[in-house]
Parts: sequence; C-alpha cells; structure tokens
Amino acid sequence: MRPYELTLAAAAAAIAARELSPVELTASVLERVAEVEPHLNAYVEVRAEAARRAAGQAERDLAAGRARGPLHGVPFALKDLIDVKGQPTSASSRVRDGHVAPADSTVAARLAAAGAVRLGKAHTHEFAYGLTTPQTRNAWSADRVAGGSSGGSAVAVAAGAALFSIGTDTGGSVRVPAALNGVVGLKPTYGLVPTRGVTSLSWSLDHVGPLTRTVQDAALVLPALTGDAHLPYEEGDLTGLRVGVPATYYFDRVTPDVEAAVRAAVERLRELGADLVDVRIPMTRYVQAVQWGLMVPEASANHERTLRTTPELYGADVRALLEAGELFHAGDYLRAQRARTLMRQEWARLLEEVDVIAAPAVPLTAARAGQQSVRWPDGTAESVPDAYVRLSAPANITGLPALTLPVGRDGAGLPLGMQLIGRPRGEATLLRAGQAYERTRPDTGALAPAPVAAPV
Repeated sequence: MRPYELTLAAAAAAIAARELSPVELTASVLERVAEVEPHLNAYVEVRAEAARRAAGQAERDLAAGRARGPLHGVPFALKDLIDVKGQPTSASSRVRDGHVAPADSTVAARLAAAGAVRLGKAHTHEFAYGLTTPQTRNAWSADRVAGGSSGGSAVAVAAGAALFSIGTDTGGSVRVPAALNGVVGLKPTYGLVPTRGVTSLSWSLDHVGPLTRTVQDAALVLPALTGDAHLPYEEGDLTGLRVGVPATYYFDRVTPDVEAAVRAAVERLRELGADLVDVRIPMTRYVQAVQWGLMVPEASANHERTLRTTPELYGADVRALLEAGELFHAGDYLRAQRARTLMRQEWARLLEEVDVIAAPAVPLTAARAGQQSVRWPDGTAESVPDAYVRLSAPANITGLPALTLPVGRDGAGLPLGMQLIGRPRGEATLLRAGQAYERTRPDTGALAPAPVAAPV
C-alpha cells in the first residue's frame, strides 16, 4: 500500500510508530495530486514546496520529541473560503482577484498548531453559493457533479489527493459532496467550530467541518478544529442507542437505490444493538422556505457592495441569487427567523425521544454535469440544487450536528450516503454510531478508482 492510500488514522499511527515519516507521506500525496488533478480539478492551487517544508519541520519536531497529536505531519486540503495569512482566498470567484488574507483564520491557525501539513486550497462553488462545484469533477465518474459547495474538498479526499480536508456547510455543503464522492462529512453543532476568517455565505447557517475517508478519521480532526483536545468520544456497540427512523420527509422523493441502501444501513445499526423508533419529522412543509428565507437575504447583504460595483464579475447563477436576495422584505426574513425558532423547539422535543436520527444524506446520487432537474415518480420535477439541499437543510436551520457516511454504491458504481443527526453538541454519539457501522463494511475508507478524462 502506498502512503497516500492510508487513512488518516492509519497514517497517524505509522508516523507515531516511526514507520512512516511526514516527508515520505507528503511526497506520496503530492505525487497522487499530480496524477489525478488534471482529471479532477479539485484544487485552486497546490503549494507543493511549502508543503514539503512543513513536512520537514514536522519530522524534525517529532525527532526532537515534540509530537503534536494525530494530525502531526498529515497532509490536508483547505476549502478556498478559509483564510491563510498572506495567501489568496479566492472563493473560486473573479470578484476576489488580488485578494490576500491579512491573518490566519481560527481554523487554519489551529490546524497549523496541530502540525498538519497544508497542501493548498480546494475549489468551492463560487462563494459557496451552490450545490455542484461545476469546475470540479466527481471522483467516481468524471461526467458527474462533484457536489457542493465543498466539492474540491470532497474530491481531494476521495481521490487520495489529501488525507483529510476542511469544508463549510450552509445548506449541506460538507455533507452533499461527501455523500456524492463516497467519503465522510461532519457538520458540527452551530458555533462549535469558529468561523472567524471564513468567508461567509449566510452567517446564521454557516458551519465549518471535516471531510475524511472514515468516521474514525473525522473523530481525530474534530478536536483540532474545536480547540478541545479532550472532546468526548465514545466507542463500542450500540446497545441502548435509540435511532429515529423518519416516517415522513426524509424518504419522500428519493431514488430506490438510496432508500434501499439507507434502510439496510439502519437495519445494520439494529443488529449492532440500537433500538429503532419510528419518528415524524416536524414542520416539514416549512423547511425549504425557511432555508432560502434565511440564506438568500443574508448572502445578498454580505455581497451588497460588490454586487453593485462589479456585478459582471459574478457567475450568472450566483449573481441571479444575489440579486433575488435584494428583493426580500424585512418581514419575510423575520418570519423565517421566527419559523426557525419554532423548528428548533420541535426538533428538541423530537430528540428527547431518540438519540440520533438516521436518514438519507441526499435523495439521489451524483447528477450528470449540466443536468438541471430531476423528475420523481409522482410527476413532480425538482431542480438539482433543491433536491440536494432538501435533506440537508433541517440540520442547518436548527444548528444540529449531522454526520454523513458511505453506505454502499448504486448499480452504476456511484456512492450512496446515510446521514445521522443528533442533539446539540452530540457529536460523540454520532461518531460512535457511525464508527460502529463502518466497522461492519469491508470497503470502509475505499478510494475512488483511478480517474479518466471526462467525455468530450
């Protein structure tokens, strides 16, 4: 096995045992980047020499007895919304041409303190305002979307071009690309990971979280992001864990492959000791209106100045959304905030009955590049972005932690994902359930196959 094929946990163990050096690991990952990047375009920029220098320093620190934990010497990718002092934060937009970050974001500073080796910045859908990341190709099929907005972050991990990555999630932007590329994505509780120095899409919905190959890996990254090295983490079987299985909403308008894979995974949780409880998801008719009613005006407020001075620099899809946001009335925004408060209260009551909720992460696998909509058997049509955000939005609106993990592949070989949603600051329970499940799968941590050129 080549070093880039190792999971984060395996690499960390090998580094700690002096069986693998950070220099060797980083060199292997950079070779993999050079191999796959022409096909996938996950990165805005790779800073290979800086990464090699950081790996060398990590190795010298280890030799001197200054080990900094499981991320020490491990190469990672950072979504290009997250500031690194003296480097561009392009947000994958022409609007940011010439931008240089004046200071490190909290997240970048904490990862540096943990000894992680930053490879470069990963692509995002422009300003994180989209669910496809059109400039990046899916790691499993080049003619499919990567998902967004953390598409570059997910693809880099899925392809072995980073051992972990950091993304942001406002309406599913960590979990959607994680599910579509067969990796793990964790959206922590709102506010648990600081967003200082992270370009905001919608300040009341934005979260920062890790993308990894395994749940075990996510559990290693989260303490570094929170700054709490003693973040509680539970292991073991699932005896007594109450898993809510939605009778409404989450299994409505999903493909048969998605439903079958998630229900099989839920049954696996039962076999591991969990008690399954049928639940009804509250206030489902308001989810879409509340998500867009909060996100659209907040995003437009963030971009008010540049939208007026340089509108031509935005992509057409993002510009249209930003201009639409300027038409929102204050009363509409306040009604969305009020509905969010009621939704939080109802979800809190629901999570008194169960410990976690298990549901599909996305209603369909990765759409074909350029596909605009999906038609469901009941005759309804839905835009691809609306379909992807539909199952992710409740956890953003309520601020609840949510973990997405792979649960198989469809007939075309495309990844399928399950989502676990928990109580505020209930990440330990989500990680326990997710890791117990992934230990039962022979393909846990699998890399995507070697990429080929996209069809012309």
